[in-house]
Amino acid sequence: MPWRSIGIFDSGVGGLTVLREIMKVMPQEDTIYFGDTARVPYGTKSPETVIRYSEEIAAFLVKKEIKLLVVACNTASSVALSTLKRKLAIPVVGVIEPGADRAVELSATGRIGVIGTAGTIRSSAYTKAIKRRAPDSVVVTRACPLFVPLAEEGWTDNEVARLAAKIYLNELNDSRIDTLVLGCTHYPLLKPVISEITGNGVTLVDSAEETARRVAAILERKKLLRHASETGNHHYYVTDIPAGFIRVGNRFLGGKLGDVYQVNLEAEED
Repeated sequence: MPWRSIGIFDSGVGGLTVLREIMKVMPQEDTIYFGDTARVPYGTKSPETVIRYSEEIAAFLVKKEIKLLVVACNTASSVALSTLKRKLAIPVVGVIEPGADRAVELSATGRIGVIGTAGTIRSSAYTKAIKRRAPDSVVVTRACPLFVPLAEEGWTDNEVARLAAKIYLNELNDSRIDTLVLGCTHYPLLKPVISEITGNGVTLVDSAEETARRVAAILERKKLLRHASETGNHHYYVTDIPAGFIRVGNRFLGGKLGDVYQVNLEAEED
């Protein structure tokens, strides 16, 4: 049924960059965004816990009759994606595979950098995904934990952001990479500063952009896209008080955030 929504979930606000790209690529589509703000971050949780959280959120969104689920969280994508794909009857798209695909496609030298949170880098999810596609590639990774609070604070184009980017990225620049994957959904907000430090010789891969393209391709193939003349509606759900989500979310979406509803997943299950 082409009028159903695209479901998107993340542990917090970061996945709004994925939503932003989906809105850009498919403005006619309805979306439902779920931010698990009461239990953020996922990176410090055990795989079993992340899988359980992901299943609870997926069940909530499936009840809303979504036609496709986007796991817009790097931790959940690396840990829970296979479980969700196995259990759900709808297509499920993560953020890691699309980014890895594009990086391999764009890299001329096979020297690919990946930046992400400490949890994502520790999981080696991007390295494994890239190596599955290009076994001979050299993958250089770097955790950039300060980028998340900088993005949420709106400090994306000042000397603090520039200094952090220099410290984090100089080591990658020395590795002679030609492609860099932004392996965290917050990082697209820092793209201009990251690009400035890495220079023209390095192509940036935005996982949010690539995920949106993947979603569009799947919906088109399954003939589930709404007509281009339609206008999409967007709904937001969180598990903690909405105020902080709205403040940061407006920054991520450029002030387009609508009503945000707080839900109790445990009550939903009863």
